Amino acid sequence: MCGIAGDLSFDGSRIDSQVLSRMAQSLAPRGPDGDGLVISGTHGLAHRRLKIIDLSEAGRQPMIDSDLGLSLVFNGCIYNHRDLRAELEGKGYRFFSDSDTEVILKGFHAWGTELPKRLNGMFAFAIAERDSGRVTLMRDRLGIKPLYLAERPEGLRFASTLPALLAAGDIDRSVDPVALNHYFSFHAVVPPPRTLFNGVRKLPPATILEIERDGRRKQHCYWSPGYNTRDDERDLGFEGWKERIAAALRQSVKRRLVADVPVGVLLSGGLDSSMIVALLAEAGAQDLKTFSIGFETVGTEKGDEFEYSDIVAKRFETDHRQIKVATERALPALPHVIDAMAEPMTSHDCVGFYLLSEEVSKHVKVVQSGQGADEAFAGYHWYPPMSESDDPLATYQQYFFDRGHSDMGEVLDPRWMGGDHAGEFVRDHFAQAGADHGLSKALRIDSNVMLVDDPVKRVDNMTMAWGLEARVPFLDHEVIELAARCPAEHHLRENGKGILKAIARDILPHEVIDRPKGYFPVPALKYLRGPYLDMVRDAVSSDAFRDRNLVQPAYIDRLLADPEGEITPLRGSKLWQVGVLALWLDAHDRVAA
Repeated sequence: MCGIAGDLSFDGSRIDSQVLSRMAQSLAPRGPDGDGLVISGTHGLAHRRLKIIDLSEAGRQPMIDSDLGLSLVFNGCIYNHRDLRAELEGKGYRFFSDSDTEVILKGFHAWGTELPKRLNGMFAFAIAERDSGRVTLMRDRLGIKPLYLAERPEGLRFASTLPALLAAGDIDRSVDPVALNHYFSFHAVVPPPRTLFNGVRKLPPATILEIERDGRRKQHCYWSPGYNTRDDERDLGFEGWKERIAAALRQSVKRRLVADVPVGVLLSGGLDSSMIVALLAEAGAQDLKTFSIGFETVGTEKGDEFEYSDIVAKRFETDHRQIKVATERALPALPHVIDAMAEPMTSHDCVGFYLLSEEVSKHVKVVQSGQGADEAFAGYHWYPPMSESDDPLATYQQYFFDRGHSDMGEVLDPRWMGGDHAGEFVRDHFAQAGADHGLSKALRIDSNVMLVDDPVKRVDNMTMAWGLEARVPFLDHEVIELAARCPAEHHLRENGKGILKAIARDILPHEVIDRPKGYFPVPALKYLRGPYLDMVRDAVSSDAFRDRNLVQPAYIDRLLADPEGEITPLRGSKLWQVGVLALWLDAHDRVAA
């Protein structure tokens, strides 16, 4: 797990090492254990290293294989790297390290752009070919590892985070009106390739981008799971699906133990993280470290789920730590949380993950986390209605959208209104072949779009702010492929997650399974009060934000008059949503200044 950056020149002009250094320095929290920078002709590569596999200097990056004429920077982890290494050795390749990085390098030489289909893991990497000058960028199937792009005159830059590109300078920071529409409608999710800044784009998940020396490029998607049950699986039955998915999850959890350092678990006390602990214990993991975080209760809104995480920790005898965060501690952390966001994210648990990661990073460098289970196995409350709806698009928008297009007129300044971009995006996605059932359409867009640019991005940004690698076993692509094809009626048993709950009943205490569904609670950001309200009021009332003319002043004033009265269908504060945007824009104006 690391941070990567690069600068490509299409006109033969010299690569500026200072620009690369600034990008790399911005990425330092992602890779506190080492750094490297290489400039070769028309490209420059920079890297910040977090040592997880092959802790020696043989695994440092940029990694160069002079015999093959290849250079590589890589962010992520390849869990099947040992199997691939054995296969490559059988082809005659010789290795100088024990790293998964070198497996990518040799694997690209052997298999070219077919390589990512062989990889099990999370990854974003760039490979430069010495002789042709071609640079190839690749991103993992579920977009677990980020990759941002910025065009420049006669060139292109890329980096693991948007702020790293801003640190390079010369970025168009004008707001993209389509992205702004998504932000306020599609629950702050801005689908690729867009970001809020016109000058920055992001490579979509499961995508290969080949860039020639002169700037010509070719891009294609290498993976797209089907969301209809195959003919040969129609007679499988509930128990058959349970057996297959349980086996895939067991394999996924084991894969994510691959490391030369200890691996812990972020244990919220919910079904998903509790299952990971149980499966790890079943796999024989010893002295497993688990971590839970909780905040103070605000009104009737409880701020922790320790009663459930304690049950799991006791049952499996983990080395468990409760991290209790006083409400006043979250406030000083918020500016740092905003700085760590590659894009503005409204979920209240960002600060929770940030503070949790700060503490966890003192004990381990790798954790497994439960993100993705709800999206893959139908755990959210809008999935049962999707299954019954005669109009899946309208039902999805009703439950998931923060605002419909008809409500945007009161939010945005008229110059930013445009069309119903978020609604059209979801309509087009639902219309794609390969997902016939209403539930399948929702699971597909949530797993392949929403998940990438909300929960997964949130966990990556907040954990990597402290040099902590988060692994997500529910997002193993083999697990996702099975879950995608699983019939809707199996997913919707017991009000959702029917398959997971059935698996869990064989390995977990019933109290954890039959509890009400919880979320990572940070009450102080749902019900803005005191200094939290003051911070947001200052941000949305500032001259800098008002001068952007993004949000209508009357709407801001209405939210400020009743901060706790305006809650989205997904239980978020509408004032916090505007506040995060204002705080993020201000923070990243300073980065680029």
